[in-house]
Amino acid sequence: MSNIMKGAYLPGNSTVVLQDVEIPEPGHGQVLIRTKSSTICGSDIRAIYHQHLGKGPEGYQNKIAGHEPAGQIIKCGPGMRRFKEGDRVILYHISGCGLCIDCRRGYMISCTSPLRAAYGWQRDGGMAPYILADEKDCVPLPDGLTYTDGAQVACGFGTVYEGLDRIGISGNDVVLVTGLGPVGLAALMLARAMGAQLLIGVDVTEERCRLALDKKLADYVFINSAEALENIRELTGGRGVERAVDCSGHTSGRQLAIRATAKWGRIVFIGEGGSVEFNPSPDIIHDQKTIYGSWVTSIWMMEELTHKLVQWGIHPEDLVTHRFTLNNISEAYRLMAEGKCGKVAVVFDEEIKI
Repeated sequence: MSNIMKGAYLPGNSTVVLQDVEIPEPGHGQVLIRTKSSTICGSDIRAIYHQHLGKGPEGYQNKIAGHEPAGQIIKCGPGMRRFKEGDRVILYHISGCGLCIDCRRGYMISCTSPLRAAYGWQRDGGMAPYILADEKDCVPLPDGLTYTDGAQVACGFGTVYEGLDRIGISGNDVVLVTGLGPVGLAALMLARAMGAQLLIGVDVTEERCRLALDKKLADYVFINSAEALENIRELTGGRGVERAVDCSGHTSGRQLAIRATAKWGRIVFIGEGGSVEFNPSPDIIHDQKTIYGSWVTSIWMMEELTHKLVQWGIHPEDLVTHRFTLNNISEAYRLMAEGKCGKVAVVFDEEIKI
């Protein structure tokens, strides 16, 4: 095969540039992955696509974009310990130092070493036909899941699974999700699989509220307005919800999540950015509520999630509303940036279904 491929770069002005690059060779402990599917994350839109917000080692360093890839190993370097050619894999999208306490816990997302590098940010990512990856960053993709299922586990679904685990979900719970982008839709899907008795979704756009209903992810949806809190209380007999998940990253979504939660309830903030103002005594302290923060997940929980998805018989791919080839990647990012669709995937060697 030719040793040249196309890779997608994000210059920061709401555009995408395709450039010719050499297909890399795996070194010791590395694998070359043929990309099968790579989904677009909201953090790429927020922090890279429009403008480069990160600075220093955390900033975008003009690398091939995409931190939600899944594919098949086609070549292995020396020193492999677990994986082999032909294995289907997902990438944990942060490559940590491997030696700090966070890495040893499996939370490379929290690694602070100068060696830490995120795929698609500080090292080449999944918006290209081939990815060079460290073996330690690979997670097996079960045969019962598609590559586009796996691509979403790489970030969005893993992030949600961690957050839901923090607050606990059971058949006793009414669950509220604020912000119905791809992460919020994933929260609804996983909360139902974990047994939630009633699911309520809130967003500022009609399109995403309708999507949550059309895909039967939520039992009720509301536009985030002055009436949303009263609507939720009416649905719950005045009590409020037992669990709330904010995926909006916006002060109004976070305030609603807090105030719609019942006494002794739990809230998790997953949505990034923004701020929030609330009154600690009436909003939290007097009602004995607990707020959790959760950032991505550990690599072991990500691997656990792949088995749970097969066990539950659910597919993250069901949240994908649009698929594109690499040649049409500019349209893929533009659509995702509009914020009115579900998940957007760039697929390789797959049938395109628009």
